[in-house]
Amino acid sequence: MGSTSHRAAAPVVPLPDDLTRAIERAGYYPALVADVVQAALGHEEVVSHLVHQETTFDHDVVRRHITVLALTETRLVIAHADDHADERTGHEEVATATTESVPLSAVRGVMLTHVVPKPQDYRPGSLGREITLTLGWGAVNRVDLLPATCSDPSCDADHGFEGTISSDDISLRISADAEGEAALEQALTFARELSASIGR
Repeated sequence: MGSTSHRAAAPVVPLPDDLTRAIERAGYYPALVADVVQAALGHEEVVSHLVHQETTFDHDVVRRHITVLALTETRLVIAHADDHADERTGHEEVATATTESVPLSAVRGVMLTHVVPKPQDYRPGSLGREITLTLGWGAVNRVDLLPATCSDPSCDADHGFEGTISSDDISLRISADAEGEAALEQALTFARELSASIGR
């Protein structure tokens, strides 16, 4: 009877110390978030990362949300964790954590919007104190439709609809005033490295 050979699974690579510290600073169940990110990364090493935590207010309920973006040589790993509303009697706190792994070849765009107050006083190289980082990879397509019109103001014919299809898979707002200079610089560095990776 022949023996069956088993391939050993590749060892899981520990998260970089700076990514672990960023997850811990965010303060949203750091052990859970770190484990979820590490499980999604598997044996790949992190080239660059971005951790973004935000708190929202829904009526009388405070909800926390964390997003971790981790870039490897071949993938963009996105992890979300947030509070989950459990309406049952005697409910306990529940968190949900979701990861998505996107091949770099599927990332369609990296868009940076710089918010610059008092542009008349802009100093070269400063790039403002707030950005919005938008990443697109085709997971969500939004269709905006409006009634079509013509240039004749007296025309009452039905011209159907016109619209645009836009991809807006994830959008993060990072402010130096709210999150610190280091968070803004990390976001800019991550955006540059991701942009360079998808251009290869």
